[in-house]
Amino acid sequence: MDIRANGGIFGILAAQSDGPIRAAPVLIRGMDMRIQLEMHLQQGNHLVADGAMGSMLQDMGLPAGTPPEIWNLEHPEEVASVHRAYVEAGAEVILTNTLGGTRLRLDHLGDLGARVAELNEAGARVARRAADGRAFVAGDVGPIGELMAPLGELQYTDAVNSYSEQARILADSGVDLIWIETMNDLQEAQAAIEGARHATDLPIFCSFSFTRRSRTIMGVTPEQVARTLWPLGLAAVGANCGEGVEHIPGVLQAMKKAQPEAILIAKPNAGIPHLEAGRTVFDLGPDDLAAYAPRFVEAGAQIIGACCGSTPAHISAIAAAIGNQR
Repeated sequence: MDIRANGGIFGILAAQSDGPIRAAPVLIRGMDMRIQLEMHLQQGNHLVADGAMGSMLQDMGLPAGTPPEIWNLEHPEEVASVHRAYVEAGAEVILTNTLGGTRLRLDHLGDLGARVAELNEAGARVARRAADGRAFVAGDVGPIGELMAPLGELQYTDAVNSYSEQARILADSGVDLIWIETMNDLQEAQAAIEGARHATDLPIFCSFSFTRRSRTIMGVTPEQVARTLWPLGLAAVGANCGEGVEHIPGVLQAMKKAQPEAILIAKPNAGIPHLEAGRTVFDLGPDDLAAYAPRFVEAGAQIIGACCGSTPAHISAIAAAIGNQR
């Protein structure tokens, strides 16, 4: 059977169905996960991504101000339980608990840079075991937390080297792709992509955090992101985190107009945060956030999940919303 002629491996289920279904990835053990991922996206299918990690761990007892990455070693079962909950909710790609896992960021978070290898290795190991072949595992890479020169002191080559180190550790630990997320600075994102590309040939996703003005806090526009970064060989580009949800369809439309062939990501927060009894909560429940998912798809997103303030219930609702639309 020519799987490409039949819509690919992932189209076989749809071909056997009497009605429309969402073409979920049928992960085939022994087949290169990178090939499966690229085929799935290139055929125009959608992927449900996971939700928040940090706030989930805080609900389990992670002390405020403690780097979540340390729990990959000290409380791996708690981290694994979050991953498993998202997979059970319908997530088809989960992110390792390594958002702040560059050496430079770990030094800022608690002089943990010397443990960069063991923290990232543990994060990948925990996620892979939790996924158990049921979801793609993305090596999560986030901002270093310093301004790039000349506005700040972070030099481009130092950023490239730090990102390359983390990406290499994650790739060697068996992740299926690298996901660079919550970016605000175009130059830092370029450094992260360059560093990751030096380290591995795995697919690379990159997503930015946009305010309600549809710009990052550094003034970067969706058009700039798409035009500058998609030609660097990304597998997907888009938006995550940020300030609310309402502006995300416009962000996606702007990216698509600037780079029509780009595969887009929508992974926003569960609304706007506010304090209740001293605790940070977000204002969109699962059904409220999921109501936006069809709009993300209509705007061109193929990878849809959630970020801060979200839970497995949010991801379950998003998966159902996307499934109902297909």
